[in-house]
Formats: sequence, C-alpha cells, structure tokens
Amino acid sequence: MKIFADSADLDTIRPLAEAGLIDGVTTNPSLIARSGSDFLDTVGALAAMIDGPVSAEVAATEYDPMMREAARLAQIAPNVCIKLPLTLDGLRACRTLRGEGRETNVTLCFSVTQAVLAAKAGATYVSAFVGRLDDINIDGGALLKDIRDVFDTYPAFRTQVLAASLRSVNHVSAAALAGADAATMPPEIVTAMARHPLTDKGLAAFLADWERTGQTIR
Repeated sequence: MKIFADSADLDTIRPLAEAGLIDGVTTNPSLIARSGSDFLDTVGALAAMIDGPVSAEVAATEYDPMMREAARLAQIAPNVCIKLPLTLDGLRACRTLRGEGRETNVTLCFSVTQAVLAAKAGATYVSAFVGRLDDINIDGGALLKDIRDVFDTYPAFRTQVLAASLRSVNHVSAAALAGADAATMPPEIVTAMARHPLTDKGLAAFLADWERTGQTIR
C-alpha cells in the first residue's frame, strides 16, 4: 500500500521523504489555508521534494474554470496530480485530463456508486473518506472494502482506491486490510505507525543488557 502525506507543511514532510517512508503527498484548500503559504509555490516545492504524485486541487466548481486551473497546475511539474471534486463537472474534467495523459485524484467520495463513476471517468485515484463517514456513524472501512470488491469484479476499472480522511493508526490498519491501493494521512500518523509500547519496552531491555556487557561497537 502506498503511503501519502496529507499536508502542505514542508518541514514535516521533508524528513518523511528523506527516510523513504512516503510515496506521495496530497493537499487541499484547507491544508494550504492552514499553512499560510502560497499555493503554487508550495505545490512546486512539494513536487521537487517527492518523486511520486503530489495532488493539487482545483478551486473551481465548473468544468471550464476547472480545466483552466488544471492547465496551470500541470505546468508546475510532471508529477502534479490534478485533484478534482466528485461532481458531474469534476468527473467530466477528469475524463478530459486523463485523455491528455494527466494523473487525476477524484476526491470527496462517500459511496460505492460515486467510486464507480470516478472509475468510469478514468480517475487515477478515487479518494474515499473514512474518517468523515465514521463521524456520522457509518463504517468508513466498510466503504473501502466494498469499493475494492467492486473494482476487483470489473478488471476494466484501473482506478486506485485511495483511503483518505484517516485520523489514527487504526484507520491505516483498516485501509490496509480492506486492500486500499494507497492511504493518505497527516504526517504525525505516519510517524505514529512506527511506535508500539512493546517495541519501546524491548529496546530499553536490550540497551540495559548491552550496557552491562561494557562493550562498544567500533
């Protein structure tokens, strides 16, 4: 499963990229607003930092303005993936962009039927929102499994299932078990994936035993 950092904070993304722990980055207008940085400059910096896809979202809601914004985003770098809302205009733009050879990420998917339309539009990724469904007592992990089952049933669908709105390590586990192709999450969740109390306890015991030997490795 690919791991994407869902952030526009260059300082938190950089160490994860240098460690080879992430395969790409996703951004959205909310993340850019919170960062206080220039949108185009930030996307360019991320695209230079990461070899994989950097999802940059259009702000327009109608087809023609979407296409103009997508053309501007595509100029930034070859690995910019155009992020589009799962609306009729967004799906139309997705189809056009895919015909031009651009990668696309259709976002705000909350149902199997929406995912099917994204796949028919040729989306590279469809972002299924797990956490926001859990917020209203609908099982977001179950949606991932259902989309995976449908896509596996129809091999002509080449769209990758991207688990989004992940808010905990448990959400990441659920995404992996559901067979998601990729998962995007805040950088702090990526680092939390490496932690376990028994790992810390075991390491402390190993270090204590090693110290008692009086040896060094040189």
